[in-house]
Amino acid sequence: MDLLAFIPSPSQGVWNLGPLPVRAYALAIIAGIVVAIWLGNRRYVARGGEPGLITDIALWAVPFGIIGGRLYHVASDWQIYFGTDGRGVAAAFRIWDGGLGIWGAVALGGLGAWIGARRLGVALPPIADAIAPGIALAQAIGRWGNWFNQELFGAPTTLPWGLEIAPQYRPEGYADFATFHPTFLYESLWMVGVALVLIWADKRFQMGHGRVFALYVLLYCVGRGWIEYLRIDTANTILGLRLNLWTSILVGLGALAYLIISARMRPGREEVKPPEKYLERERLEEVREQKAAPKEAAKVTEVAPEQPEPPASPPSVP
Repeated sequence: MDLLAFIPSPSQGVWNLGPLPVRAYALAIIAGIVVAIWLGNRRYVARGGEPGLITDIALWAVPFGIIGGRLYHVASDWQIYFGTDGRGVAAAFRIWDGGLGIWGAVALGGLGAWIGARRLGVALPPIADAIAPGIALAQAIGRWGNWFNQELFGAPTTLPWGLEIAPQYRPEGYADFATFHPTFLYESLWMVGVALVLIWADKRFQMGHGRVFALYVLLYCVGRGWIEYLRIDTANTILGLRLNLWTSILVGLGALAYLIISARMRPGREEVKPPEKYLERERLEEVREQKAAPKEAAKVTEVAPEQPEPPASPPSVP
């Protein structure tokens, strides 16, 4: 059956600027991080937080998240690197070839955010609530890196929006199929919808105490469940289900439980207090400004010179 339309895959995902390779996968990840930090800053300031604090937290969360994402990917798909005819240990470090597990990224990224928040003296839940829609958008953007790498697509399909995959990227047993479900696109659109729902729900219900982040986790798990079911890339299974599907079920149930329990125990939204580190910095700046300011010259009061008293007139003689 000839397709009336299909989604072509890019002919290349790497461009060389002299000796420097520029990879589309890395650009997609970086663009997602920038959007997440920008939106997170705006939302945190709207909650009464300090401008720029999300950027300071990101200096801890982003590196931890990237390391965690890679560790989860390598651990959950270890046979790709360490199995028979595996790619080898060196390939496990080539993050630019693709492969970041969201669960590892969220877990270690959350640890990094906690460290940053603790160092600044601020509470983590308001930060998590502020950044949650941005994380969803970062995933939506980052998934386009899979499009450039021609990876993590779904089963063969003849739908008009089927994704064309070059023969060298087709899995074993699928060489005769030309188009596949564009699961990268499904997840990207799903995560854009998740971000919009989070922003609406937060505004409508004044969510706090980490519930916006928990809702993000729950909605992502729902979407990842049906998208994971479509994928045909090699994955470890437990009781016939893919490992990532089991993770989505368990983590999603945990997020749902947190939403219910938290709403009952801590209704409403918490107050966002300025970080002690920032207050201390402001106090030091004020002291420095006061010391640097020129002292006001003392005012001199002019005193008029004393006038000599006129000589006493002689008494008159009668």
